[in-house]
Amino acid sequence: MSLRSALLALLSSGPLTGYDVVKQFSTSVGHVWHAPDSQIYPELRKMRGEGLLSSRPVPWGSRGSTKTEYSITPEGERALREWQDTPLSYVRARDPAQLKAAYFEWASPGAAAAQLRAHLEHYRQQRAQALEQIRALEDRTNPTLARRLAANPEDQWERITRFKVFAYEGQVARAEQEIAWAERGLRLLAELGEPDDPGTPEAP
Repeated sequence: MSLRSALLALLSSGPLTGYDVVKQFSTSVGHVWHAPDSQIYPELRKMRGEGLLSSRPVPWGSRGSTKTEYSITPEGERALREWQDTPLSYVRARDPAQLKAAYFEWASPGAAAAQLRAHLEHYRQQRAQALEQIRALEDRTNPTLARRLAANPEDQWERITRFKVFAYEGQVARAEQEIAWAERGLRLLAELGEPDDPGTPEAP
């Protein structure tokens, strides 16, 4: 997946200004494909130049100002469908946490445990966020989902919603796997008599 695929998917529900793209991106697809604002605006302009999006000025404020509103074009819809129908090309693993864990013998006393606890906290937060997104999707209180449902016939609503929930369930499963791995690491450190935090004397 690329940033442009995420933007095409977001705009497939209807036109949005660049500001609204950024706002909705951060509360929807941004949970599974992070991108900073500084990448989104240039990519929108590039996609317009390639014919994937069209744009028009729309009124903004009370002083005659305008904003640029983007819409997906037929070419953009073809690109979105082609991306969706093409199998992923998987890359070899590059996991910094596992790389560090493989050489914990070089860590200062207590540093390995501190890193594993930070890993635990990060993925507990990730799990909580994903579960909250699932709740909002199932309750139909997610504004981005509401916009997408409004743009599609009612007989497609359950299908659309369940696919979104399925994606976040993947995040929950991944977070739980990382939590379990870090907990195993902390148990391993205890078995080896490693210090639990920086400053703790090493076991004799």
